[in-house]
Amino acid sequence: MESQRECEYPLPLVDFSNENMKPGTHTWLEACEMVRRGFEDHGCFLARFHKLSPHLLNSVFYAMEQLFALPLQTKRRKTSDKPNHGYTGQVPSSPLFESFAIDNPSNFQDCQKFARVMWPTGNHHLCESVNEYAKLLQELDQTVKRMVFDSYGLDKVKCESFLESTNYAFRSYRYNIPAMDESNVGVNPHTDSTFITILHQRVDGLEVKLKGGEWFGVDASPLFCVLAGDALMVWSSERIRACEHRVMLKEKVTRYSLGLLSYSTKMVETLEDLVDEEHPIRYKPFDHYSYVGFRFTEEAAKCTSRIKAYCGL
Repeated sequence: MESQRECEYPLPLVDFSNENMKPGTHTWLEACEMVRRGFEDHGCFLARFHKLSPHLLNSVFYAMEQLFALPLQTKRRKTSDKPNHGYTGQVPSSPLFESFAIDNPSNFQDCQKFARVMWPTGNHHLCESVNEYAKLLQELDQTVKRMVFDSYGLDKVKCESFLESTNYAFRSYRYNIPAMDESNVGVNPHTDSTFITILHQRVDGLEVKLKGGEWFGVDASPLFCVLAGDALMVWSSERIRACEHRVMLKEKVTRYSLGLLSYSTKMVETLEDLVDEEHPIRYKPFDHYSYVGFRFTEEAAKCTSRIKAYCGL
């Protein structure tokens, strides 16, 4: 049963734990409509996904607490050729924020490569937990994308090709407790560069900007928040909104959150099937990781819309 608070949410709540939700069924089509409405109206929706157990969530959060407790010089060992896929911290604009990325986390060997950078003998618990978590959320991500294709009546072969060209990153985030004289802004308002970001928070703080412009605080709960990124907005010819969101630290406790982010290994471009007079092509095709790199430049910081500055027509 939904709680009273869940019933009051302005965001659609989709139950992916419903065993009757098979492609082509009435339950599936209803869920497809809710996913599309959430993405088009607000750039996001909430998801219930019971395949990911409380035990596994606790295990991943515990592993992240161990990871962020490492000395700063150790954390800085994590670098990557891909932009924003290493360790991020001590950023002047977000001084309370730290983050790690693990590329291709559904591959156990890639989890091990990450762990061996952080610990001389690795960390089997972290690898097992992150790998299992990523596999389950990858399943959720792909289901959401199939629903988007179905809701627009798009070709299933194109959908499978779209899914095959996806690469994932697991991201973990820590927000330190602000001092008395510090701002409680964990992360400033922004949209993600991804196709889709799936977030889970253990402590309140995530806020999303609704269609009407007001900010809505997403409660910490077993629910996941599924956010559309800039790439999905471009792909959909702006039928889908990129979700603007931020983190506000309101509790005197260190805040941890988890995310699975999806990127394209091919050029990102607007799907011609979704182009019409109301939704013309507004962006040039672009390399996804090159755009991620652009987002962290001084030029991008000055832009109202980084995606439009990067590849807008």
